[in-house]
Amino acid sequence: MTQNYKPAYPAEFRQQMVELVALGKCPKQLSKEFGCHYTSIQTWCRAAGVPIRSSQTIASAAISSGLPLNVNERQELMELRKKLKRVEMERDILGKGYGLVCKSQRLIGKVYQLIKANQAQFPTRILCETLGVSHSGYYDWTKRTPSQRVIANCRLIEQIMTIYRKSDCTYGRPRITVELVDLGIRVNHKRVGRLMHEAGIKGVSRRRGFIITTHRNKRDRPAEDLVQRHFKATSINQLWVADMTYIPTWAGFLYLAVVIDVFSRKVVGWAFGETMTANLVINALNMALITRKPGKVIHHSDRGSQYTSVDFGKRCKEMGVRPSMGSVGDAYDNAMAESFFASLECELIDRHSGLGYLSPNNFERKLNEKNQIAINCNPLSQVETLSTP
Repeated sequence: MTQNYKPAYPAEFRQQMVELVALGKCPKQLSKEFGCHYTSIQTWCRAAGVPIRSSQTIASAAISSGLPLNVNERQELMELRKKLKRVEMERDILGKGYGLVCKSQRLIGKVYQLIKANQAQFPTRILCETLGVSHSGYYDWTKRTPSQRVIANCRLIEQIMTIYRKSDCTYGRPRITVELVDLGIRVNHKRVGRLMHEAGIKGVSRRRGFIITTHRNKRDRPAEDLVQRHFKATSINQLWVADMTYIPTWAGFLYLAVVIDVFSRKVVGWAFGETMTANLVINALNMALITRKPGKVIHHSDRGSQYTSVDFGKRCKEMGVRPSMGSVGDAYDNAMAESFFASLECELIDRHSGLGYLSPNNFERKLNEKNQIAINCNPLSQVETLSTP
């Protein structure tokens, strides 16, 4: 039985292949032209010490050297450019579709919206293939009319944006939800948060950094702590809390002293000044005394030198105000005033979380209405009414 075998290539032929590779030809292209396997050409070149270059390297070298490309090289170069362009488009599409790539955690409507927004920049078919959706599904989506839920969300976003702008771009999800409820729109706070996230808006956060406004004078004698962190009152003018803070301006720091009624969270007295003196806190106390006209009220503050001063103590004694002071270096002993300033420094103070997100005036107005109803039902009962200046 005779064996069929292919005769060896002549030495002249092998030498010619090596020379063509040395001149810049590609082994695969020579294999197609002369009918020999390209691995054989590579073996001959290695034996002769001739370096082997890929078709892409050869095309680049030919372009840079100015040598003309043949038809096959031009076709291969065009295919490589098409592939490169496709890869670059897929990269840019995936960059725009951040968060919409994982199929198990995305909403298909969001993917279609992304495709519609970018179809002027990328071909629709490539957008669909890259994001893993069908072309027919996308075109069917474009023909659908918006659902009632989508229309309601669009209207709700407009109302959220209106409230957000009125708050000087400070309100977050809880306060915007309460504002919507006051407008007669019953909506869940989670839905509000989701729509705010889609609209790219959020409430402001606390500013970092601080300046020390509490300087204790060791020679002054502080008052006793009558509150012990129990910031609760059953009516107005029972317990006031006071504190000072700084407000940065272009001209420098201004200092603000306030007096807050614990029952309604209302600022009943305040004063501005360029320096932190006892007169600043006395002016805030005087305003509170004029607007409220209390009987015996507890005035709670920290142990700053302004509150432990002789002048402030005399003014409290004259008006029958019982001073109370927390411990040194403990913000929790005056937590309510600290919380007020923390909100004041980053947002508008219109609604208090401690009052069910009511404003202090509305809270006192509702209490007045409740007390008036009680008086009308029982004229002999003695119910304290409030007077809001």
